[in-house]
Amino acid sequence: MRISSEEIEDWQSGNNVRNGEIAKLEVLNTHKQSDDMYIHGRKQSLRARYVYGFIFFATNLLAWFFRDYGAKFLKPLQNLRTCKIDQDECFHAGGVLHVSLGCFIFFFVMFVTTSGAQKLHGFQNTWHSRWWILKFILYFVSLVVPFVIPESFILLYGEVAHIGAGIFLVLQLISMLEFIAWCNSNWMPHPQSNKCDFLGLILSTISFITSYGGIIMMYFMYASNSTCLFNIFTITWTAILVKVMMGVSLHSKVNEGLLSSSIMGLYIVFLCWSVIQSEPQTGNCRSQLRSNKDIDWSTIVGFLIAICSIVMATFSTGIDTRSFQFKKDRVQLEDDIPYNYSIFHFVFAMGSMYFAMLFISWDLNHPTKEWSIDVGWASTWIKIINEWFAASIYLWKLLSPVLLKKVENHEESDEQIQLSV
Repeated sequence: MRISSEEIEDWQSGNNVRNGEIAKLEVLNTHKQSDDMYIHGRKQSLRARYVYGFIFFATNLLAWFFRDYGAKFLKPLQNLRTCKIDQDECFHAGGVLHVSLGCFIFFFVMFVTTSGAQKLHGFQNTWHSRWWILKFILYFVSLVVPFVIPESFILLYGEVAHIGAGIFLVLQLISMLEFIAWCNSNWMPHPQSNKCDFLGLILSTISFITSYGGIIMMYFMYASNSTCLFNIFTITWTAILVKVMMGVSLHSKVNEGLLSSSIMGLYIVFLCWSVIQSEPQTGNCRSQLRSNKDIDWSTIVGFLIAICSIVMATFSTGIDTRSFQFKKDRVQLEDDIPYNYSIFHFVFAMGSMYFAMLFISWDLNHPTKEWSIDVGWASTWIKIINEWFAASIYLWKLLSPVLLKKVENHEESDEQIQLSV
């Protein structure tokens, strides 16, 4: 049987078509497998954040146990002397610093080993998101190391922790300002448009009512006596700051709107309330809701809420890695990591110093009461500075575009005058 050339060409063309279809199917399968791998890797990375948050929460509880009950249950460790107090309170601060240093070592090692991570298929992503047995061993070793090194290093760490805690507060403020800017850009209309965004208006109204309602309640609870000059000054100055921020944001040259200033005002009022809560209980300037002598259920609940607040503040600041990146216009690819691992671990490392300062009230030589946190004049003044610094940074963020534009216009007018001359 003889086959014609036309039949041979048809058979070859048919084979070519089938081969092309097979090649396309193989490419599609490859892409599907890679997409599934990226989706699975991204899910693992996002779940890993909560594991690190739980580790940080457990470390906070361990530091509390060492501070309040370590001297009773860990008698072989009572020779740890990291302060000048001759009583058991010295062990309280020392135990907190030892646990905090262990937590710092763990997250700092994670920060170093995950620096430069960019892709989901990289080794650093695998180290960050998996290998939990090895990392729990690293965490255990990190907690043991501070108890075998000389106490002089613990004292040095206690001083350095003041700086690390301050860095954490600055990072938290940056994250807060970025959140306010995001809310303002998404929930408020453009200044040049005539649209009215009811959601932004409602949130602004609620925030301002809550802010001034909180100020009135603080006057009633903490400044009812005319001798409470410190509380009266702190609350009054907070009210002035809220009013100034609202006035500047509504100025015709700034035109930032109400939402950003209302949220920032609510944050400032919260910081003011936190200042008063850190103030030592003296005279009748404190609310009678808290007992001076006995530890009741409200004290325990307040302490647990404070610990959860520390963990949530650290976690929310850590996952907001975009706020600390210089290039924010970078396009997110499908194989990129969902957040910056090194920034995430750096925030938790600074957070370990921050919770240490809160547990010892920012003073190595200050004895702390059981179930108390961040109470003392050192804590009070640090929070006052933090409040004023936050308001100043927000006002500068509002005024800087106007001032810089005025400087540029002045320089342009000088250049025109020189050219005309």
